[in-house]
Amino acid sequence: MESRADIVVLGAGMVGVCAALHLQQRGRDVILVDRHERAGEETSYGNAGLIERASVFPYMFPREAGPILRYALNRAPEVRYHAADLPAFLPWLVRYFVASSPERALHSAVSALPLIRRSLAEHEALIEEADVPQLLRRTGWIKLFRSHATLAKALETLARAGQYGVEGEVLDSAGIAGREPGLTGDFAGAIHFPAPGFVPDPGGLAKAYAALFARKGGRFLVGDARTLEQRSGGWRIAGTNGAVVAREVVVAMGPWSDQVFRPLGYPIPLAVKRGYHLHLAARGNAVLHHPVLDSDMGFVLAPMNRGIRLTTGVEFARRDAPPTPVQVERALPRARKLFPLGEPVETKPWMGARPCLPDMLPVIGKAPRHNGLWFDFGHQHHGLTLGPATGRLLAEMMTGATPFADPKPFAVERFG
Repeated sequence: MESRADIVVLGAGMVGVCAALHLQQRGRDVILVDRHERAGEETSYGNAGLIERASVFPYMFPREAGPILRYALNRAPEVRYHAADLPAFLPWLVRYFVASSPERALHSAVSALPLIRRSLAEHEALIEEADVPQLLRRTGWIKLFRSHATLAKALETLARAGQYGVEGEVLDSAGIAGREPGLTGDFAGAIHFPAPGFVPDPGGLAKAYAALFARKGGRFLVGDARTLEQRSGGWRIAGTNGAVVAREVVVAMGPWSDQVFRPLGYPIPLAVKRGYHLHLAARGNAVLHHPVLDSDMGFVLAPMNRGIRLTTGVEFARRDAPPTPVQVERALPRARKLFPLGEPVETKPWMGARPCLPDMLPVIGKAPRHNGLWFDFGHQHHGLTLGPATGRLLAEMMTGATPFADPKPFAVERFG
């Protein structure tokens, strides 16, 4: 049996589902293909749940000697690397460092700003249409600082971000206790960012969007994107219940996008930043009201539906290397001192991979050497945040509408 459509979207994470929805809204017959039977089973499942309108500056490589030395010695709580994998990802790290110069970092920030500003509004529209208002909380998030030095640096960043409309309230110890009475620690201060939305079940939100896509006539099929081949007048993918054929195809496979673009000859420098999370019960009557980042200790606690989610920073390793949840093990005793955590909900930590390009901008747009091939991946730490906004941008480009943001900074041609 052969299934036909106007467009096939490969990948049913937040990015792929939102691209499929926006294309569907513009009258296209779309098939969503994933290796899993349900949406949101990979990277989109594991994150801090933030629709991050306050992060106008991307996560760039540090330029100061102190952090670089800590990273090199594997002593930073927020970053860890596999020494055995260093030859594999070192060339990408060099490109990341070069792209993190102040001038280039500012270019990346300004380029992504229209997407960041649009992110929450696009989610709100989809959440209303999907009828899942319980999956969006308007609490913002809190960033804690244990040292006056890190607080002072954060205040400088807040002042710069304020030029782009970011708001943040500086909290002293009393202010921290007023918002989060369950926290314990000696803090120099904190910043509450009120604008970001919080999603207490990110994987559930991706599934809700996929259900909306299906209710509106979209089809979700299980298939292997690695079988993609160009045929006369379109593209073909092998599916579990038969082939899928379409005039156009969108690669939205996050950290697995290289399984498609590399065989087609595109030297896109995609790498991954791995991360881990673990859900734990709260002890007694303790309640966490906001996602909280302990910036000096390098972990986040977020009040998810499944429990308090402890999320770690970045691990540089091969995407498919065995999990090494050292950061979770190191963070857990520190997290227990910060908030009264009980027993883990899961038997072992979850691991995921963030798809990253050196300039921390996604690839969005048409592939230059193949008719009907489009890219939408590389959203780094902001797949949940930017999925609906980049889905809209891509759909506008594919249907000939005027894009709401300049697509040039996201073009694949920037990599040669």
